[in-house]
Amino acid sequence: MSDLWVEKRDHIVTVTIDRPPVNAVTTATMAEIRDVFTTLGDDRDVRAAIFTGAGTKAFTAGVDLKTSGSEPRHQRHPAELTDPGVVARESMWAIIDCAVPVIGAVNGYALGAGLAYAACCDMLLASQNARFGTPEINVGMLGASAHLSLMMGRHKAREMFLTGEQASAEEMHRIGAVREVTAPGELMDKALGLAQELAAKSPVALRMAKESMNRIEHLPLREAYRTEQDYTTRLLRFDDSREARRAFLENRDPEYKWE
Repeated sequence: MSDLWVEKRDHIVTVTIDRPPVNAVTTATMAEIRDVFTTLGDDRDVRAAIFTGAGTKAFTAGVDLKTSGSEPRHQRHPAELTDPGVVARESMWAIIDCAVPVIGAVNGYALGAGLAYAACCDMLLASQNARFGTPEINVGMLGASAHLSLMMGRHKAREMFLTGEQASAEEMHRIGAVREVTAPGELMDKALGLAQELAAKSPVALRMAKESMNRIEHLPLREAYRTEQDYTTRLLRFDDSREARRAFLENRDPEYKWE
């Protein structure tokens, strides 16, 4: 049975992890996440995605320690035998490289792999009961310090990683990692509203904007801005780009056609 629910409506895809009680992920779950986000870009009708967990207890509390490493060796993919972390990495890169913006809607715990998945999203919303952390050091493992460092400064990331302490949704909002903190029952409505705001924009511009930001993220300023200029030049060749300017000048909603 699938560990994910995938629903598409009005240009928006919602991907929900559903593994009670805390949406802990297995290798199979990670492979599903990888495959779903890798293929979203194949559908021209998709303009934004929401990634969340079922219920209010957890977005995902991380890797399911009860099943991790328990699969018989003969049932594992050959790549996993020589590189046990390959599926986890590929599932995270699939979110980062997803052709459309991904909004993370965090309700409850985002721990370990859950924090890593949240960090890979383009924007985050969190409910008041959300908690973020990398507690792996407390169970004899190491986790996603690189992902922590994407979300906060050096010293805070080291503090959380080495102690295993958790941060509240309010703290993550204060440091700029979370866009908005909501009541648990309002989280998905807020996420849908943000996704609709994105979906109203040019699908070509959205995809090119995300791709360009991915490419320049760790470049020096000169190279980064030159790359952005190249993407702007490419975008200007699309009729959707001209339509955006015409609609703005004519004070009307644009009609995008992927042209």
